[in-house]
Formats: sequence, C-alpha cells, structure tokens
Amino acid sequence: MNPLRPFPTLDESLSSSPGLPIATVERETGLGKDTLRVWERRYGFPTPVRDSAGDRLYSAAQIQQLRLIRRLLDAGMRPGKVVGLDHAQLQALLTRHTPASSEYLSKTISANRAPDALQEALLQAIGRHDPRVLRHGLSAAQMRMGLAPFVTDLVAPLTTAVGEAWAQGRFEVFEEHLYTEVLTGVLRQAIASLTPQSASQGPKVLLTTLSQEQHGLGLLMVEALLMLEGCACVSLGTQTPVTDVTQAARAHQADVVALSFSNVHKATVVHAGLRELRTQLPASTALWVGGACSALYQRPLAGISAVQHLSDLQPLVAQWRQTH
Repeated sequence: MNPLRPFPTLDESLSSSPGLPIATVERETGLGKDTLRVWERRYGFPTPVRDSAGDRLYSAAQIQQLRLIRRLLDAGMRPGKVVGLDHAQLQALLTRHTPASSEYLSKTISANRAPDALQEALLQAIGRHDPRVLRHGLSAAQMRMGLAPFVTDLVAPLTTAVGEAWAQGRFEVFEEHLYTEVLTGVLRQAIASLTPQSASQGPKVLLTTLSQEQHGLGLLMVEALLMLEGCACVSLGTQTPVTDVTQAARAHQADVVALSFSNVHKATVVHAGLRELRTQLPASTALWVGGACSALYQRPLAGISAVQHLSDLQPLVAQWRQTH
C-alpha cells in the first residue's frame, strides 16, 4: 500500500464486483450524482449497467474517463467538448490544456511566489510525469527558501496535497510513487549537504517506524529539522520491529527514539506497540512520536511526547536540553 494513500486502489475495489455505485463514483471523481445522470441522458456517457435492484454500476474504465473529464473541466473546458471522448482523446486534450511544465515552474520559482502557487506548479509536474522538472522545482525551492521553511511550508503541505489528489482522482498510484521517489532524493541530498557540527549539542535521536509502517517521508522531514537544530541523528528507515528498535537504541546510546505514523493503523495497534516499546526502552530514553495518525493525539500515553506539527520539534529539543 502506498504510504500517501491509506485506501484501496480503484482496481482493488472493482476486482470483486461488477462496478461501483454512483455514490462511490461521486467521491472518486468529484462529479455530482445529478451531473452524472444528466450527462448520461444528454451525451450518452457514462453508460452504467444496472444491478438486480436497478441501481447504476460504473466500470473502472468509465471512472478513469470521468477523472480525466473532471481535470479538463477544472482547466476551463466545457462538458459538451469533452464528455463522451475516449481515454486517448481526453489524455491528448489534457496534455494540450495543461501549462507547459518547465516554463510554468520556472516562472513560478523565479517570481518568488507564495508556497501555494509553487505547490500547484509541482502538482502539475507530477501529473505530467516529468521527474526532471519536479526534481528541479523542489531543489530550487529548497535552495531559495532554506531547508527548514522548505520542509515546513512546502514539503509538508505538498505531501498532504498529493494524498488528497489521489482521493479526488487527480493522481494514480504510480504518480504518488514518482513524487515520493523524487522528494526522497531531494531531501537526502539536502541532509547530506549540511555542514556537520564539531560537537553535537544533543540529543542523539534514533529515527524509524514500527513494523507495518511504510511511510518514510515523515522521517526524512524530521531528520532534516533535527539536524538543523544540531542534533545527532541515526536513521534505521522504516518497518523496524519493537525489539530491534530497543536494541538499536541501546547500541547507539540514543537519547531519543523518534517514530513516525501514518493514518492507516488502528488506534489499538498503535497504542499497543508504543506501550511495548516504552516498557522495553530505558527510562532515560525519551520517546517522541508524530505523523498523521490521530490516535497519537486523542489519548496521550505516559512517557511519550506527541509531535503534532513539525514546528513543535524545536521547542521539544530545547526542553530536552534544559532538562539534561
């Protein structure tokens, strides 16, 4: 499962059924039920089949076409010009009606526009399947903004926007993978370019996720911000069992273990894993957790600090230093 997308894919949803009901199609495409019914009468598309109760069921191919139509409508085209065109025709129109990515990104970056404008330009680069332009846009923004604002003001909301774009039908899974791969490279390069401090001010932080958690972008964001604060960081990557986290914390003499959680796990599973880890870690080792998992903040656990926003990291580091 993609770490940015906590829902099954469209193909997965359709694999065991003849199609999706109109309410689901409305959610998948952003097109209202009434709009779909009007188009069916006026343009002869979409053409759903009927189930035993007479309700409409839409195939995966039609839903993909509806997603493309929605994108063209957002670009300013009228329904009569696009509804009923096949997939290839819609894709060709979309390519022609999307601003040239290289030129658009260059203008957006050089004009020093707000992060929202740059975010939309980067989303367009993802949609045009252009890793070169995406990488250039991210790298240029990082150099212009500085690493900390780049992470907090651009990367964090952009990552959320990419996940939402899938939910709205704007992106497919492979487009999310493209974003994740390119951004990971940009963040790793930025972290590697930081000048090491002669002596770390502490704390020494071990970064990872627990088993079944594949989300790694959050770890990279946190690592970048902690490095800027003068912390020493050791990253284990993702999906580390509790026992191994404990052993690694002891081996590296970590002052803090920092974990990232996405919103794909049940609260009971998250709390059970954290309680087990808290019990196994030495009392002197702090445990920091963060990410999109709401269970981390609804019921705080003893001996664990929940970091709901990236901006909370700096005061947490300062607090640790005051007490040590």
